[in-house]
Amino acid sequence: MAKQMRVFAFDFHGPAHLSAGLWRHGRDRSEQYKNLRAWVDYARTLENACFDGIFFADNDGYHEKYNGSADGALRDAAQFPANDPAYLVPAMAAATKHLGFGITTSTAYTPPYTVARKFSTLDHLTDGRVGWNVVTSYSDSAARNLGNGTQLAHDARYERAEEFIDVTLKLWEGSWDEDAVVRDTDSCTYVDPLRVHEVQHQGEHFTVDGIFVCEPSPQRTPVIFQAGGSAKGMALAAATAEAVFMNSLSKPGLKKQVDNLRAKAAEAGRDPHHIAVLQMITVISAPTDEEAQRKYQQYLDLVSYDGAMARYSGWTGLDMAQFDPDRPLEEVKTNAGQTMVDVFTKLDPGKKWTPRDIAREIGIGGTSPVIVGSPQTVADQLMSWMNETGIDGFNIAHAAKFADIEDFAQYVVPELQARGVMRTSYEGNTLRENLFGAGQRRLPVDHPGTAYCRSLVSQAQ
Repeated sequence: MAKQMRVFAFDFHGPAHLSAGLWRHGRDRSEQYKNLRAWVDYARTLENACFDGIFFADNDGYHEKYNGSADGALRDAAQFPANDPAYLVPAMAAATKHLGFGITTSTAYTPPYTVARKFSTLDHLTDGRVGWNVVTSYSDSAARNLGNGTQLAHDARYERAEEFIDVTLKLWEGSWDEDAVVRDTDSCTYVDPLRVHEVQHQGEHFTVDGIFVCEPSPQRTPVIFQAGGSAKGMALAAATAEAVFMNSLSKPGLKKQVDNLRAKAAEAGRDPHHIAVLQMITVISAPTDEEAQRKYQQYLDLVSYDGAMARYSGWTGLDMAQFDPDRPLEEVKTNAGQTMVDVFTKLDPGKKWTPRDIAREIGIGGTSPVIVGSPQTVADQLMSWMNETGIDGFNIAHAAKFADIEDFAQYVVPELQARGVMRTSYEGNTLRENLFGAGQRRLPVDHPGTAYCRSLVSQAQ
């Protein structure tokens, strides 16, 4: 039996995400990003196509490195403006029954108690269909507007994130017993106080002594996503993530990352297959290869060099305007996005990359590979990526907002379903069940968060 492909739509609560200049395309519906009905209709489309979920990127800051200002990002709507995606989720969930929602939230500027409450609330309102994509924030603008004005060094951000996750796990898993809510009318007791506990966390970065304010949600802990590609990010993912988002441009490079992640997970005492690995990919599809290639060429003709460089400057922390577009870049190191600098040298170590080369590479779909073709061609290539790398599925990015994912649902999904590699119905009701099978509503016993679950600890004793 073929391995079932996990499929998420990768999106952003703004007019444009990764592709530069494509908001100008006739089929792009970026102007609808503020329209709740459009997002609700989109959610129904995804669920009808049996997507596992929609994965929302987010950023506490904005791109302002290119030419020393935010002008380039504003002109191309380069992840700017950006609304909070969490507010979309209850409405999209109310219109669906199975679709999951991955929501990016940073560990940098909000207390862990607040983040834990946010995700418990959403898990309740969605009947257990949310996941938290853990990020550490790289933006200097976020540090200025939300922090103390100084961005923490890369490794320090991940050390803080490790403790941050530990606090949230204590709140979700350890503060309330499973049967704490008794609703006993005779004794006028809604919650039994003896079954609710202080977490008493005293750490380097956080002190959280008290009781969690939310009762346990359907999943207790939301599905934990992690997208860090650095050594520190990979170590954090191996220790705590249930789904890992990767964006390698080559199959050999991706396989190396997947093998490394699973080995580190095993070293941490976890089942390596309790982590679902999702590769970012952009798909341009149409009924035939020729039509898809024509569509792709139209997209390429609209790519904005300045829009691509505004994004890349923000991702790397480098002002790409300081470099000649057609001269090879020297080796650089940044505090913001070292992974984004390294990705091209790893893709083709022998090539001398110029800014214009990079702009061409990221103009459609950012740093993701791009697959262009008919349903058969796309299905062949997606299956090849899975079979050759060991990934579990994909985060599918777009060029034209809403339109490309709708094309994927219309053209590619039926082909994948016919081949038996994509579901035709949902087996469970929660996001964790979407990823790992019916009945898998809670953290697996090998996840470190279960160490705080009192019912499991007492069973073990």
